[in-house]
Amino acid sequence: MPVVFRYQGYRFFFFSNEGNPLEPCHIHVRKGGAVAKFWLEPEVKLAESYEMASSELRKLSQLIKQHEALIKEKWNVYFSQ
Repeated sequence: MPVVFRYQGYRFFFFSNEGNPLEPCHIHVRKGGAVAKFWLEPEVKLAESYEMASSELRKLSQLIKQHEALIKEKWNVYFSQ
């Protein structure tokens, strides 16, 4: 599972078996037992979450927007191999 970056206990990552051309670029976020998935295309948008508060999800969405270029670059490099 490639980790793109970490922030205050959150881990932002891809699953190795993703990258299906039919599924757009996205990122998973985990902290303890709490998880979320965000689409990056066509825009940053929450796909699903478990055990995360709304305020946490808003903060994560902003963080993902700030790191969107890095996430997309890592996605393209990793899944083009």
